[in-house]
Amino acid sequence: MSRRDFRDRVVVITGAAGGLGRSLCRSFAAAGARVAALDRDAVGLRRLATEMAGQGGTIHVQACDVTDAAACAAALAAVRAQLGPVDVLVNNAGIAHRSALADTQLAVIRRVMDVNFFGAVHCTQAALADLRAQRGLVITLSSVAGYAPLIGRTGYAASKHALHGFFDSLRAELQDEGVDVLLVCPAFIDTGIDRAALGGDGQPAAQPRLTTGRQATPDEVAQAIVRAAGRGRRFLLHGRTAYLAWWLSRLWPAAYAAAMKRRLQGEIAPSRTRTGD
Repeated sequence: MSRRDFRDRVVVITGAAGGLGRSLCRSFAAAGARVAALDRDAVGLRRLATEMAGQGGTIHVQACDVTDAAACAAALAAVRAQLGPVDVLVNNAGIAHRSALADTQLAVIRRVMDVNFFGAVHCTQAALADLRAQRGLVITLSSVAGYAPLIGRTGYAASKHALHGFFDSLRAELQDEGVDVLLVCPAFIDTGIDRAALGGDGQPAAQPRLTTGRQATPDEVAQAIVRAAGRGRRFLLHGRTAYLAWWLSRLWPAAYAAAMKRRLQGEIAPSRTRTGD
């Protein structure tokens, strides 16, 4: 990857109304980018636009459900008409679930895959012609669950692992055309994603959230992403927990699994029944 300057570049950010998405919008705008914010939460987008205007900035907001490929194509076309071709796409939209597989309806796993994996695929496909023409950049938000197992989150881990396979392969396809790909793997961030996690029945999960180490703020992670993208990084681990999980899961996977179970087993109640669709 080459170094990049984001001044006057068109940056599209999905999941923009959420905690990290909002911070990404502010951070890229501070770097001089023309930001387009996509989210299915139209009210949250209007609030974001008002917030940015109050800080002296401007932002283009576009309602979009990333699980709908046609909606993604229409949203990217609207951004192109308003701001010009896309230089940077940030695949940030995501949801979580928290339940043992034996207690998880298949519809929940499909929903997580639809948002986390296919949402990124839909937006990338819709922006691909611009990215190739502009020698652009794709930034995709993964997590520790993208390279290591995570108990009680089989569908979430699967969706994040899938992102690595897809975007590592896409990087290889497009590197000769000057298109770069950055995969970002933070540990725990103080956002609402896990508090809004789905339970095995598709309703909000009731279990408390357990974390390891200090939670990063959305602003800290967003600023680190902008710096990494500007420096031409291909992969970003953010936070001590992410580094420890990366090395331990590779060098001593049994110890990693044992430590994870000790920390997270209490989140998942013992299964008594098996659920289906």
